[in-house]
Amino acid sequence: MKSSVFLKLLFPKRHWKIKPHHQKIYLTFDDGPIPEVTPWVLSLLKKYNAKATFFCIGENIEKHPDVFKQIIADGHAIGNHTFNHLNGWKTSTNDYLNNIVKTQNIIESHGVKTKLFRPPYGRCTNKQTHILLEQGKEIIMWDILTRDYDQGTSKEKCLEIYHKNHEVGSVVVLHDSLKAYLNLKHILPRILESKPAHLNFDKINL
Repeated sequence: MKSSVFLKLLFPKRHWKIKPHHQKIYLTFDDGPIPEVTPWVLSLLKKYNAKATFFCIGENIEKHPDVFKQIIADGHAIGNHTFNHLNGWKTSTNDYLNNIVKTQNIIESHGVKTKLFRPPYGRCTNKQTHILLEQGKEIIMWDILTRDYDQGTSKEKCLEIYHKNHEVGSVVVLHDSLKAYLNLKHILPRILESKPAHLNFDKINL
């Protein structure tokens, strides 16, 4: 599912696509790290010499620090995805920002500095957004939502969404989560295998 022109116009200070200096597509993974899925993703990315960006849940980093360390060791980018997947529309600004800070501290305790933030569900209020931008955060949305997390969407449809919509600079949302694993097992190898020679899968570096 491609992000709408209306949303991009409504939230112009969020990154919907990345204007690359080279021919790149940006694969991103939300909701990890977890031992059941993330190591498999990492091994597949390594096999195809691809880099990606992982928007991590702080609670999962605390539970699975070794998996998080492997993401870092493999040279991928890290982003903040709140401590426990908060919906900004349903959370007070103060609680939302504190939740993000808590995760930021956990990430930095592993020696990682990052400005990248993705709001869970893509939902944070204008006030929350304004404060985050003032703090120097780069709010990363997406150009393509594969819907791998939706168990009502077939694996074939998820792959079709990617193939019909990807282009240079696309930011593609995938999930290293149990809910997405069935679809992800089908689509990720095929996405990596189908890469044209002139394109690279890279991490977001802003």
